[in-house]
Amino acid sequence: MSALSTHDLDVRIAGKQVCRRLDLSIDHGQCWGLLGRNGVGKTTLLHTLAGLRAADGGSIRLNGRDLASLQRREVARHLGVLFQQESDPFPATVLETTLTGRHPYLRPWQWETAEDVAAARDALHVMELDDLEDRYSASLSGGERQRLKVATLLTQNPGLLLLDEPSNHLDPHHQLSVLALIAARCREQGSAALMTLHDVNLAARFCSHVLLLPGDGEALAGTAQELLTAAQLERLYGHPVRVLDDAGTPVFVPA
Repeated sequence: MSALSTHDLDVRIAGKQVCRRLDLSIDHGQCWGLLGRNGVGKTTLLHTLAGLRAADGGSIRLNGRDLASLQRREVARHLGVLFQQESDPFPATVLETTLTGRHPYLRPWQWETAEDVAAARDALHVMELDDLEDRYSASLSGGERQRLKVATLLTQNPGLLLLDEPSNHLDPHHQLSVLALIAARCREQGSAALMTLHDVNLAARFCSHVLLLPGDGEALAGTAQELLTAAQLERLYGHPVRVLDDAGTPVFVPA
């Protein structure tokens, strides 16, 4: 059973056809990259797959169940979303923010348990934020806030992650460590992920599969090995691409 699947999915925004009759199957153990030019609708598609906006046609299934029929609490136990931009409407510490990842599992008015707090602290440690747990989240740098969002998702622990530019604001060390962590969760724990990326080489390094949006409503889905080629990328971005060899690993650079 797929973690997420679509059938005949149509998505449009402001008169733009993001995808047309898309049949997609994201299986457990797979890490997908979503690639395309600016403004092509990657974020819109991601939000549609998360059930945060209605599709213009077709259906979406989460673990084999119709996404539209599920309660949001049920969805949140299986699907986590990392947004490109978020605000802090209420003041909260780093630890309190991370603990919101446990909210889908709590009854109304129920407090977090010691196990919930331990899970949050483990996630902060993984994201190298454990020494900042008492800081207010609004006081963090952009990169620290990005890692905090990932820590919150780790605390939520869903089987499927939909991530909008997870490497945003991160320095090279944290870009690689965060994406390696996501890929390892898929590969070793049977999770699944779909993430928008602007760096093709990060997609080639960490994604087993890719979904390409050329911008005309067509969507190409397949393994990274078969779709990440100079010809496909030149069509995708409308710019010449050179392929370099780095000890047997292809590296894509603008020509």
